[in-house]
Amino acid sequence: MPRPFIPYSRQTIEDDDVEAVVRALRSDWLTQGPAIERFERAVADYCGAPQAVAVSSATAGLHLACLALGVSEGDVVWTSPLSFAASANCAHYCGAEVDFVDIDTGSGNMSVAALAAKLGEAARARRLPKLIIPVHYAGRACDMEAIGALKERYGFHVIEDAAHALGAQYADGSPVGGHAAADAAVFSFHPVKPVTTGEGGMVVTQDAGLADRIRPLRTHGITRDPSQLQQKNMPAWYYEMQRLGFNYRITDIQAALGISQMAKLDRFIRARRTLAERYRHLLRNSPLTLPPPGVYCGWHLYVVQVDARDAVFEKMREQNIGVNVHYMPIHLQPYYRALGFKEGWFPKAEAFFKGALSLPLHPRLTEREQDDVVAALRDALVGGK
Repeated sequence: MPRPFIPYSRQTIEDDDVEAVVRALRSDWLTQGPAIERFERAVADYCGAPQAVAVSSATAGLHLACLALGVSEGDVVWTSPLSFAASANCAHYCGAEVDFVDIDTGSGNMSVAALAAKLGEAARARRLPKLIIPVHYAGRACDMEAIGALKERYGFHVIEDAAHALGAQYADGSPVGGHAAADAAVFSFHPVKPVTTGEGGMVVTQDAGLADRIRPLRTHGITRDPSQLQQKNMPAWYYEMQRLGFNYRITDIQAALGISQMAKLDRFIRARRTLAERYRHLLRNSPLTLPPPGVYCGWHLYVVQVDARDAVFEKMREQNIGVNVHYMPIHLQPYYRALGFKEGWFPKAEAFFKGALSLPLHPRLTEREQDDVVAALRDALVGGK
């Protein structure tokens, strides 16, 4: 009998999460209610950031953060090519031009050396980016101190794409989301992320003014705040649409789930770190290149480098092991090729992608399942030669 399918990731929903959602369903508020502010406060407090704005997805959060920072037509935004498409698409939504900075092959994150060199070239060409979006790949924080130093020198904004990294820490041990070098950080609550609301996202920031600009944008650009209204002394029903905004709201149902999940985040991260360390032990004598150890990594993904990746992928899928690939570099997607990007422009990201294989890793993964993954991987490596 074949083994049950082992997915590369999955949500962890427990009885108290279900009860939290049921309470929200039975409350007077299904959307735009008090659970949203409580969820925002829980994430902000965890990250050590004074402001948080909940939205419908991390993609929405990236888009609104770009808009609130004034990104528009004629601007240039740089991000990592080794990421999900949203890391770059958010700038295109604003009419900006997108470019990429190659990665460090050890961490999978944006290379600080490559960033510094590219900034030098851009400064000489008088074409500096308005915004940099570093991606905390697989839950490992970028070198934000070094990026912050470059920000001071060249004057760009920074949005951390922290979709993988809620619960991770920077090099100094402080939680991702509170770094002074960033204008904002954006988290995801997709089911495979550290905690889930089904779909959802959060923008956290040290800048109250930035948060104030984002909030109405998630609700059609509408405000009811008397202090923000252009017309004064109006009736209580009065509201104004002051900008072209979007329906990027999260619901109280989702926020209730998020509040319940946040109480478990540290437990989930400990489980991920334990499993990542166990992979390192089990695979220590294999021909794979393993991700570097990281006591501060959130381990959203456990990505190994393997020869003949596609053959190994197929053999593991045949054994009901749900390995995956993260990611095809953004610049190689047809949309970006049509804009002029070509293979070979970001060789380290391309080489990383060609060998990348994400092994199952999530808090519900048992040691027996992990042993099955490793056994199937060893068989696939032998068969893939």
